[in-house]
Amino acid sequence: MDVVQPIMWSPVGDGVRILDQRELPTRELYRDLRTVDDVYQAIRTLSVRGAPAIGIAGAMGLTLALSDDALDRTQAMSAIAGAAARLKSSRPTAVNLAWAVDRVYRLALRNSGDTRALRECLRDEATRILEEDRAMCRRIGEHGATLIPDGARILTHCNAGALATGGMGTALAAIYVAREQGRTLEVYADETRPLLQGSRLTAWELSRAGIPVTVLVDGAAASLMRDGEIDLCIVGADRIAVNGDAANKIGTYPLAIAAKHHGIPFYVAAPASTFDPSTSTGDEILIEQRDASEVRCGFGAPTAPDGVGVYNPAFDVTPSTLISAIISDRGVHRPPYHFE
Repeated sequence: MDVVQPIMWSPVGDGVRILDQRELPTRELYRDLRTVDDVYQAIRTLSVRGAPAIGIAGAMGLTLALSDDALDRTQAMSAIAGAAARLKSSRPTAVNLAWAVDRVYRLALRNSGDTRALRECLRDEATRILEEDRAMCRRIGEHGATLIPDGARILTHCNAGALATGGMGTALAAIYVAREQGRTLEVYADETRPLLQGSRLTAWELSRAGIPVTVLVDGAAASLMRDGEIDLCIVGADRIAVNGDAANKIGTYPLAIAAKHHGIPFYVAAPASTFDPSTSTGDEILIEQRDASEVRCGFGAPTAPDGVGVYNPAFDVTPSTLISAIISDRGVHRPPYHFE
């Protein structure tokens, strides 16, 4: 299967190369980000998205704070601290971003080399995060594939595939591995309003990999379940509380309610780095509010009257009581959940 790679170092090593996901599915455009602000804007505007992918982007982007070799130690550390704070503010809900940036920043605090040596040290650590993510995706896929029977009809929401990670994805990794193992399956991808990550990204990614996929109007999911056309749901997560409550793209919570009502397994797939030991329950998760223009003028065309109020949260929280199992790189976790 041809699985896309959305984030890497630029060929000459002077920046971070991303597949600009705002351009999909019409064109496959790669951009090189050469400053911390470039990376901040790419994360903020969803040019790069998905909790693991933005964590990788943040870690790699932190190295760009040290592009000037003339910085002394104090200046270098000040630049890194400022860059870390700015990058973490770009998407506050996804715990992977803060986790990855803090991991690289802590290494900088322990390193006593000059600016060039410090930059190479941080670059090596960011590369390790990327490589670890690729291995993590494979493990999630192998664990998750055990839950997918032959002939399964699978519903997913938003994009939790290769486009959202450094590897083969989280939720979609289970689908990729099940397919590798010879199972037949079919995927229904919610459009995922208002930015259509399901129809623009998941459908593009799966069709590119040769996996049968049908784009589903968001409001039709419950009816499809009622008609017996869905065997299981599998989605990603941007933050998972200690008790198993999971924040994911807005629209996930009603899917979980519908799945529970119809007796359909509802699985969440995410790396262990998404477990947040500082968050006891989903009530404590900060939900990012997106700009009203995404709803009023989606993709350049007016989609609501000027001046009307807009409620545009990026995420919702699914209570752990609605989640059949959480799949991580450590295994398949069953309720009652307790992550530390």
